Amino acid sequence: MMLSPDQADSDLGWGQSDAESVLNDMKVGCLSDEPMEGEGKTRSLAPPALSREEKRRRRRATAKYRSAHATRERIRVEAFNVAFAELRKLLPTLPPDKKLSKIEILRLAICYISYLNHVLDV
Repeated sequence: MMLSPDQADSDLGWGQSDAESVLNDMKVGCLSDEPMEGEGKTRSLAPPALSREEKRRRRRATAKYRSAHATRERIRVEAFNVAFAELRKLLPTLPPDKKLSKIEILRLAICYISYLNHVLDV
């Protein structure tokens, strides 16, 4: 129950000695199908519809989704590592089987490409 500016406190049922009638009035007010003030919608006891983002969060929280995501990520990382291994085979180093980090492979590839461009220009 909301007070309107012209409604006095004495109009409310709070001063009644019968607490049960006050509770019944409150239940009726909560469960009525009258439109809410300012919204024009009817009250519903059903939970509010989930937003797209909330649906996505709930779907991602499942074990099946996490497992599938981990599998996709593992395949992606494996493909990435295979590409680095193939690039590494094309680069000349001494000794040829020297282990290089990914950043070292990229830097060596840049230097080697620039060297090859220089050789072709001469």
